[in-house]
Amino acid sequence: MSFSTARSAAVLAVALAAFTVSCDAEPAAPPATSASSASSVSAGSAPSSSPSPSGALPDPENLPPEKVRDAFAGLQATLDDACTPGNCAYFLGRVHDELHRLDRAMKADPKGPGHFPEPIGLIAELDGKLGGDRSFENLKKHQTALIGTRDKINTWMQGHPDDYR
Repeated sequence: MSFSTARSAAVLAVALAAFTVSCDAEPAAPPATSASSASSVSAGSAPSSSPSPSGALPDPENLPPEKVRDAFAGLQATLDDACTPGNCAYFLGRVHDELHRLDRAMKADPKGPGHFPEPIGLIAELDGKLGGDRSFENLKKHQTALIGTRDKINTWMQGHPDDYR
């Protein structure tokens, strides 16, 4: 009787192992369907969570606002970088983007935009100089104003540590 119990346990263990493996594995091909059910499947029934074919990132203007401290950390990350021949376009574009990320965060902060008048005003002044043109040529032309705005905001924020800690 003991041999029969051991044999049954072994068969059960093998069956469970096979079932577990089959649950984790993806089928090699989709299961066969009848012609009538295959014709009822629409061509555009791809899952909505699949990545877009272009692989494009979402527009930062449409992202939900973040905390001022997180946006300020992004701006501070540009402090040790510079406009060098290999990365000037990237650097200037990033400083511009980080300033606007911080601007959105300050305007959405629970303390209200009135709590951050100087940084918001500095960014608005910079935007007036840029005239809505964020091309590399225009950012390069206004590089001094762009970097100066970043540095002035950094100094202002350092004087208001409760706003970014």
